[in-house]
Amino acid sequence: MSEPLLRVNAIETFYGPIQAIRGVSLEVAPRQMVTVLGANGAGKTTVLRTISGVLNPERGEIFFEGRDIANMAPDQVMRMGICHVPEGRETFPFLTVRENLMMGAYTRRDNDGVAADLELCFGYFPRLLERQHQRAGLLSGGEQQMLAISRALMGKPKLLLLDEPSLGLSPLLVQQIFGIIRRINREQGVAILLVEQNAHIALKTADYGYVLEVGRIVIEDQCASLVDRDDIKEFYLGQKEAGVRGQRRWKRKREWN
Repeated sequence: MSEPLLRVNAIETFYGPIQAIRGVSLEVAPRQMVTVLGANGAGKTTVLRTISGVLNPERGEIFFEGRDIANMAPDQVMRMGICHVPEGRETFPFLTVRENLMMGAYTRRDNDGVAADLELCFGYFPRLLERQHQRAGLLSGGEQQMLAISRALMGKPKLLLLDEPSLGLSPLLVQQIFGIIRRINREQGVAILLVEQNAHIALKTADYGYVLEVGRIVIEDQCASLVDRDDIKEFYLGQKEAGVRGQRRWKRKREWN
């Protein structure tokens, strides 16, 4: 079996005295798309922040391409090929769209490659080409999400961390953006670790999934299998016909963990 691109082993991360994630382990293979599901407060965002170096784990290991990155600074992690699209987009509101995109490429020195990737982003998101000289703070929520994803692509990532890309967007925009996310994965070979509350689209988009509850991984499987589980249907897909059987399974799983 080939070495995973990303291997997270039993990480534990705290906010002061409060433990946010408890022994989380997961893997992402090259070119794979993996999703982490869970309710608000489950620790999903903390997992991504720990991987990208925004937070340091108290315990555990994080390996990227076989190299330990557990206590690296965020800029070092980014230079290795991990680009993080945070929840809430966090674009630079007073910079133009084009300037935001160029900020994503600030570590690069291959001017021809940067120019080619800029055109690639405009190809995926033509709206950004139309708005390239407009300040980012004047964009709609959907346009800002397009910009945040494109800015990360300008860093030439091997792994893209996406935190709630559907947040605050209309159903139509969600479908459009996830269509582009699938294309980026398929056409550019970028591995993706996706945190998403919209379980329907996350399981439809990703290859493999983990379910996080109160800081722990309680279920993992191929997404095609997760969709058919009664407990996932009941608690994440809103399909009440899964009923009591799903609730009982979920209760047993919590007791075991």
